[in-house]
Amino acid sequence: MTKKTKKPLSAGPSVELGRSPQIDKKANKTQELENQLKRSLADYANLSRRVEAEKNAIAVLAKSLLTAKFISALDTLEAAMQSAEREGSAATKQGLELALGQFKKVLNEEEVEEIQTDGSFDPRLHEAVEVVPGKRDNKILEVLEKGYKIGDRLLRPARVKVEKSSRN
Repeated sequence: MTKKTKKPLSAGPSVELGRSPQIDKKANKTQELENQLKRSLADYANLSRRVEAEKNAIAVLAKSLLTAKFISALDTLEAAMQSAEREGSAATKQGLELALGQFKKVLNEEEVEEIQTDGSFDPRLHEAVEVVPGKRDNKILEVLEKGYKIGDRLLRPARVKVEKSSRN
């Protein structure tokens, strides 16, 4: 009886158990494409956010411009009301009160605020039309024209008469 020896399973040279260069190349290409896709998706998300922010800014600007035009009409209604209180009929006064009330309600719904003028002069909110010498510095003496704002956006500064201290 002859003893048989076992032959190796592969007849050719032994192959290393690593990946072939073709597989590595395809894996790298796949990874590169995935990274490009992720960057493109991130760019699109950033663009969407930027477009939405710009759209909101344009809407706020349009609202501000339109509201600023209505403020002149409010000034006219308030002047008519003062005139009606001095020499108008009760019916005229009542009609103007109703119109002013509705007008102010609409402005309030649009978040339009009247600028406060009961304190010190603030150059960011007030425009000094006249400066009067006196004892107090930067005290608002009289409001010549009301000012308005929407949030932090100034529609029109309050035009005021300011007291300025005469001492140095």
